[in-house]
This record gives sequence, C-alpha cells and structure tokens, in this order.
Amino acid sequence: MPNNSTSNKIVVPAARQALNQMKTEIASELGMSNYESLDKGNLSARQNGYVGGYMTKRLVEMAQRSMGGTTTR
Repeated sequence: MPNNSTSNKIVVPAARQALNQMKTEIASELGMSNYESLDKGNLSARQNGYVGGYMTKRLVEMAQRSMGGTTTR
C-alpha cells in the first residue's frame, strides 16, 4: 500500500497551476465560488470529496480524449 505522503506528489510540477485552476473551477461549478479562500478543514468530507471526484472524472476524460477514446457525459 502506497504511503500517502508519496502517492499525492505531482509528477509534472509544471502542472500544479493548471490543477489548482481546475480545482477552483470545479468547486465554483459545485457552488463553492470562493473555494481558494475557504478553510478546507471547515468543509464537510462530502464537499471536499465532490471536488476531488469531479477532478478525477475530468482528468480521466481528458486522458481518454488524448488517447483517441470517447467519453460519455
């Protein structure tokens, strides 16, 4: 089982800004318009999970498109 401190490292450090932007956009779509300034510790696990889950879904869709696959929405 991977250690959490190593499993969450960004493989491509230059992608950090794009991932943070994606996180902010997704949070806004989910009704958390001031996500960057929110204390994430005060959000429920469900709210934080939604943001991470939608990020994962969108990243998988992007990977599938780049590999020539199709996605459904």
